[in-house]
Amino acid sequence: MPRSLAFAAAVSTAAAFFLAACGGSPTAGPADGAPEDTAATHTYQRINGLSGQQRTDELVKCAEEEGKLSAYTSNTDMDAMIEGFTDTYDIEVSVYRGNSESVLQRVLQEQTARYYGTDVVDTNAIELNVMQQEGLLSPYEGELRDAVREEGKADGWTATRFNAFVIGWNTDLVKPGEEPTSFEDLADPKWKGRVSMEIGDVDWFTALYQHLVRQGRSEQEALDLFKAVAANAQIAKGHTVQGELLSAGQFAVSVSAYSHTIDNAADKGAHVAWKTAQGAAAQPVVVRPNGIGLMKNAVNPCAAMLFVDYELSAGQEKIAGANRIGATAEAAKALDGLEIVTVPEPELLNNAKKWDDLYAEVTRSGSA
Repeated sequence: MPRSLAFAAAVSTAAAFFLAACGGSPTAGPADGAPEDTAATHTYQRINGLSGQQRTDELVKCAEEEGKLSAYTSNTDMDAMIEGFTDTYDIEVSVYRGNSESVLQRVLQEQTARYYGTDVVDTNAIELNVMQQEGLLSPYEGELRDAVREEGKADGWTATRFNAFVIGWNTDLVKPGEEPTSFEDLADPKWKGRVSMEIGDVDWFTALYQHLVRQGRSEQEALDLFKAVAANAQIAKGHTVQGELLSAGQFAVSVSAYSHTIDNAADKGAHVAWKTAQGAAAQPVVVRPNGIGLMKNAVNPCAAMLFVDYELSAGQEKIAGANRIGATAEAAKALDGLEIVTVPEPELLNNAKKWDDLYAEVTRSGSA
């Protein structure tokens, strides 16, 4: 869903204001950034220090004694995860699902009111980073986190899956041998009117823009390249709609489709792909982690940790079942051999308006 990245920064600022107006945050960490001690953080620290079967046995016993878990999520594929978890453990799970912005708003509002409604939050990176900045999350450690790709080991939270922004194409409109091999290819006039850009992909844009600059282009050259591609493009709103239009042949190429959108459509018979018959993909591939964080004031901390453990073990199969890319090295094999560029989350959070405005300037070069 298109969104302004400035939203998260604005909400974070507003949260700080309201918390200060209430006489200080009940959840804000101390000045050194370490989590403030709560009953939940003591539990997390104890379990973080365990490993192997001892950790599993202790966590399952404690979690089933709690008997409940509250999860807030923007993950549209969460139902299978919850079903697998409740089939495995005797724990009742309640779920609030919304888009990533509404999940963040709800968490911040509840924390300001000193109401601790959720034990874990499963959502996008930028919203998790806001929660970490506000001192609401507690570290999760252990062998399962160690198995996560480096791009997914964030301060205060852990990736459970990756969104991969890929160049996808309609195989009826782009014949074998004609597939674009890079973003630069799509600036060629032969693609005029045949390309689609998504209006809300500021994170993809920022990652690729900074990558081009690191590769030796000036900032103006990088911007000019994006504008040249946009001049060939139709501007779409929403990845789901964009995927449907690509499948229907409304355009030939999408510059920043989600890999799982392309793969799910192909599984249903659509003539779309993001890799050639030989397995080659246009590169680089921009990757954004989505993940899960333990709430510092969780009412059910053992159940929260057990759920994170589940997502990073058996749950990775549930993620793969939705054609998504998991977070562990084993579950993220679709990324093997690809040049990966990671979304620069701190830069987006600290300079959101800059990148919103710059991408808006780019998309104005395209057609509605």
